[in-house]
Amino acid sequence: MDTIASLFSFITWPVSWVIVQFHKVYGAIFGPDTGWAWGLSIVSLVVLIRICLIPLFVKQIKSTRNMQALQPKMKAIQERYKSDKQRQSEEMMKLYKETGTNPLSSCLPILAQSPFFFALYHVLSSIASGKEIGVIDGPLLASARQAHIFGAPLASKFTDSAAEVAALDASLTSVRIVTAVMIVLMSASQFFTQRQLMMKNVDLTVKTPYMQQQKMLMYIFPVIFAVMGINFPVGVLVYWLTTNVWTMGQQMYVINQNPTPGSKAQDSYLQRLLKSITHHGEVRGRRRKTIVKVIVAKGSDRNENERRFFVGLSKAGFAAQADGTVIKSDTIVAEAEGAAATKRQQPKRQTKAQRQAAAAPQGVAKDAEEISEPAAETATTSLEKKPQEQAETKDEAQVDKPARPSRANSGGSRQGKSGQRKGQQRPKHPSSKK
Repeated sequence: MDTIASLFSFITWPVSWVIVQFHKVYGAIFGPDTGWAWGLSIVSLVVLIRICLIPLFVKQIKSTRNMQALQPKMKAIQERYKSDKQRQSEEMMKLYKETGTNPLSSCLPILAQSPFFFALYHVLSSIASGKEIGVIDGPLLASARQAHIFGAPLASKFTDSAAEVAALDASLTSVRIVTAVMIVLMSASQFFTQRQLMMKNVDLTVKTPYMQQQKMLMYIFPVIFAVMGINFPVGVLVYWLTTNVWTMGQQMYVINQNPTPGSKAQDSYLQRLLKSITHHGEVRGRRRKTIVKVIVAKGSDRNENERRFFVGLSKAGFAAQADGTVIKSDTIVAEAEGAAATKRQQPKRQTKAQRQAAAAPQGVAKDAEEISEPAAETATTSLEKKPQEQAETKDEAQVDKPARPSRANSGGSRQGKSGQRKGQQRPKHPSSKK
């Protein structure tokens, strides 16, 4: 560690100068030899460095957004070269090069502050060994060696021996307890920061190398800092714990206010925005209007969270405009209610057998009805005509009734009737008697 820190010795003078300037301010409040004065000077150094790194953090966010925009293309490459991992990696790198996206840009803030970290380590190691460094001369060196944080000197480490700790006017037990607690807090904050990014601010529908990288960092970084932490002076642990807390808070703010499209954080944000629009009847804030404007411009490319947001707006009677504002419309409410009612009134889907069973009785009933209608008409006509015919027949019989024939003529009449009935008689056979 000392060898690595010596590589960044060229910036030990600026780092030591910044710490001394902050020490003058806090020393006037808490006393120049107190742990609060030196500890807060280190914390202020972290805040100053992180403020200077905000442009890199913005670049990191943009790179993350670009990675999210490439998710559909990455998924297509994965499906196309599913059986050829080497070709898949080549196509991924080609896509990164064409779009100007760097998947390692998420590490830029850590890489950028690494020189300051090692420079601070070099400064504190020199204080522990009693060597002047940068602008920290004899009086400041003695003051820094006397400063304790919760009973542990700024320059002491977990691996120091009892003699080394005693030379700094402290006990080995106090040093190890303080350093152990700070190492645990440092590793836990690092893990929580990465886990928050993976669980809330990443689109989990598509697996990409970027996601694998973030998942790896989530587990590897806390272990690395836990192992290396036992060799860090207390002042360096204060530095790294402060920067982890800053990163965690900064990331939490970004996730809540500018989440990644398709993530759980975006769904939560859009639901909060929907409640705000429903309550106030408008989109409040320029940043919120910009987000609504971007979602409107996507059109059919909206993700599931954004489509759910627009459905909620429609049900509430609002329509999003291209400029990021919303308008109230009663027609939208009526259409939404009508669509919901139509959806509720749709019959239950039946199988083919059920449809045939339902159609068969109807067809039989229809045929029976068609057959019965002529029969009913015929029966009705017969019933209407029958009494009239009977009455007419009876009257004719009374008026034109003939006289009763005699016995002598009965045979002839029968014969005549038989002749009329049979028509022309067949000739008799010649052998028959005449």
